[in-house]
Amino acid sequence: MSNEYPRPDWVRPNLTWKSLNGPWSFIFDDNDVGLAREWHLTGLPAEVSVDPSLTNTSGSSALDSESITAKIVGDAGTLLEGNIPTASTAGVTHAKREITVPFVWQSAASGIAEKGVHEVFWYERNITDLRSASQKENGDRVLLRFCAVDYEASVWVDGHFFGAHRGGHVPFELDVTDAFASDKKGGEETRVTMRVFDSAFDLTQPRGKQYWGAKPESIFYTPSSGIWGDVWMEVVPSVRLGDSSKGTVLRSDDIAGGKLAATLKVIGRPAGSGYTVAMEVQLHGEKVSTTERIAFPRDSDLVSFAVDMRLPSTLVTSLRSSPASANHLSKDSAWLNGIALWAPSHPILYTLTLTLYDPTGNIIDTVTTPTGMRSLSWHNSTLHLNGHPYFQALLLDQSYWPSTHMTPPTPSALITDIHLAKAMGFNGVRKHQTISSPAFLYAADTLGFLVWGEMANAYSFSPAYVERFDAEWREAVLLQINHPCVVAWTPVNESWGYTDLAHSIEQRNHIRSLYYATKVLDPSRPVNDNCGWEHVRGDLTTFHDYADGEALAATCKSLDGILASKAGRPLFVKPIPGVDEGAAHTPGAPIICTEFGGINIARQTQIQTSPSTTPEKGDDRDWGYTTASDPKDLLSRIGKMMKAIVEPGLVCGFVYTQLTDIEQEVNGLYTPEREAKLEPERVREIIEGVVERWNGLQKKK
Repeated sequence: MSNEYPRPDWVRPNLTWKSLNGPWSFIFDDNDVGLAREWHLTGLPAEVSVDPSLTNTSGSSALDSESITAKIVGDAGTLLEGNIPTASTAGVTHAKREITVPFVWQSAASGIAEKGVHEVFWYERNITDLRSASQKENGDRVLLRFCAVDYEASVWVDGHFFGAHRGGHVPFELDVTDAFASDKKGGEETRVTMRVFDSAFDLTQPRGKQYWGAKPESIFYTPSSGIWGDVWMEVVPSVRLGDSSKGTVLRSDDIAGGKLAATLKVIGRPAGSGYTVAMEVQLHGEKVSTTERIAFPRDSDLVSFAVDMRLPSTLVTSLRSSPASANHLSKDSAWLNGIALWAPSHPILYTLTLTLYDPTGNIIDTVTTPTGMRSLSWHNSTLHLNGHPYFQALLLDQSYWPSTHMTPPTPSALITDIHLAKAMGFNGVRKHQTISSPAFLYAADTLGFLVWGEMANAYSFSPAYVERFDAEWREAVLLQINHPCVVAWTPVNESWGYTDLAHSIEQRNHIRSLYYATKVLDPSRPVNDNCGWEHVRGDLTTFHDYADGEALAATCKSLDGILASKAGRPLFVKPIPGVDEGAAHTPGAPIICTEFGGINIARQTQIQTSPSTTPEKGDDRDWGYTTASDPKDLLSRIGKMMKAIVEPGLVCGFVYTQLTDIEQEVNGLYTPEREAKLEPERVREIIEGVVERWNGLQKKK
């Protein structure tokens, strides 16, 4: 992995930081003895013997797991018989070995590449204090930051417990300053030890597409356990500005009023102390506005204020005529009464500089972060971007790579995937069963690429599930909330985790609670409550339909066809007599086909660019929802499907499945190695044609 700073959306000048990606010590702990043997105090052992009679095997819910899998998959593929993981019945010894972070131990890139059941495992490496003498004198703090660890992590430094986190798809940080005692020599190393638990069988644990079977099959993939995001250390002021995960929210949707609504969070402030903050706004290096210093309330670590984002006419004229601005700022659609607008065709970003002052007026923290002014609304049966109807031609993106799984092999891989999607004419992605990293969102902001924020779902409903899901979903929303590229929220997909919405008021009420909780955090974006069917409470009517062209056309030609049951489920939950009134399509709510396509090509006709990572021809585990005979047939089917969805004029967006092949699910437009299966420009021509058709229909309304 590159040593690029993992949070380009929240940067301090003169940043002191160090990547901890690379080699760590690692050991499996199948009998979960490490805590009792105090590995966090003594360090990881050279080896540990395993008693197979004490390990977790397939669990008591194996039959339930198979039933849930079959219900989700439906007709999407034949399931393997007896595909239940089991632990070895023979005694084994696990040796301490080296793992390459941030790649999970199931992946080849980690250097381990094991596929068995290991629910408890440990990491360890040495770190040093990054602070200079002046930073120590100032009382600066040292943070240990993790972009993602699946699923429950506990961290010690030199045997002292510094914190824990639960949730496999969101970041967390720990202040480890106190591990560096003042009497230690500068540069002396100290030991970080991490214990991770990731259940192989618990279906109430949010896991997304990570499978609980012995082998990946159908739409499910090899699990990703442990560290799978960047790890780094960073020096920060003891009193500092918090990012969005800590409560800083930048509402940039008021394009009519021309104001940015800012709520800033201060961390570490002594109670009641008189700290102040100011914001400067720039566009392409030109100053737009500056606030006065604004005081934090004595009884709150949050302060809210509005910032003027409108440019004077002379500056607008200057920027529009600048050669460097020709691609974006020169466009008429990029401006509204002096406000520079963000959109995929002109992803214009303002730069905000936030400055924190102590009670004596000294600057103690400075952060730069981008924002884009853009509005969203949903009415008249369509979504509007910046006040205009906007067709969203999206791809399903599951962010998976052959040798690194859920971790991008390089930071540039994220940018590559955006360029690949745009090359085919798509203007965004529905991030599916994973949570976008800040690095991806920053790239999408910069390149002009729409993103639907989603959550990795669980598969079984219980009070434990509710507690876990609510906490991680809140963290996921706050992580992404300040990015203009994010235009919708999808907490639940296809009723995964809600196996009895037909009869359970508790399950319905939880989905309702997710809708309202999301609205409390962010009223500016639509919420797609349960993507695909069995909607309970949401802003959008979304449906999934993997039928071929003619059948899809029959569905999309009428509202009745769209609102009919999908995959044996009603599109909206029906009433439970005397208990729940059910739900129904709201007239004027946007209708979007949020999954369709899923077409694979007969294996022998595909371009074989990397045979070593491509399944062999004739592998009977390869599948798609339908099969094209060759690239020409694939292109024809795609064209028929997209036209079928758009031409009746009832649907205002679609999500094609999917960007790339993933393991046995070979229905991507690109191979796992990101080689195109058909000419990108031909797909672009189809999308441009259907969008033009849709735009024409809007003008007739």
